[in-house]
Amino acid sequence: MENLIKELLMKLGEDTEREGLLKTPSRVAKSLKFLTKGYGESVEEVVNGALFDEKFDEMVIIRDIDLFSMCEHHMLPFFGKCHIAYLPNKKIIGLSKIPRIVDIFARRLQVQERLTTQIAEAINSAVEPYGVAVTIEATHLCTVMRGVEKQNSVAITNAMLGKFKTDPMSRSEYLSMIK
Repeated sequence: MENLIKELLMKLGEDTEREGLLKTPSRVAKSLKFLTKGYGESVEEVVNGALFDEKFDEMVIIRDIDLFSMCEHHMLPFFGKCHIAYLPNKKIIGLSKIPRIVDIFARRLQVQERLTTQIAEAINSAVEPYGVAVTIEATHLCTVMRGVEKQNSVAITNAMLGKFKTDPMSRSEYLSMIK
């Protein structure tokens, strides 16, 4: 990977032998491996059995989960907040597992729409709740720094499964609680 990055720098017109760029190929390779580490992770490994029988049947919400990903179209970052709710069906998940599930899918080349759906489907599969809701609010550097250059734009996506899709009251309660 380092040789490819060095070649890219040369194609951009850079002198890869100048002091500031000597270690750049190594740093970029390390950075890309970290930013895409989600390819080597699975939901099963992250959940690691942290599912518990519980009679709790009210909505569980985790708001404002920091999210960082990379647009697969331009390989530029997008970042923001992810909000997740689920309606337990006799089973709950360890709360720390939910942000970790977000990271599994965020640490891949992505589009926000797919990322939102993948998170919802993973939680739905792991916990088997009555419903799952996921909302992502993100700023995309591909629209901020290049292209249309709209610095204050935020993309919002939702994925609603189960009761959040079919029951307007559950959906409404969720949406009011994440504001």
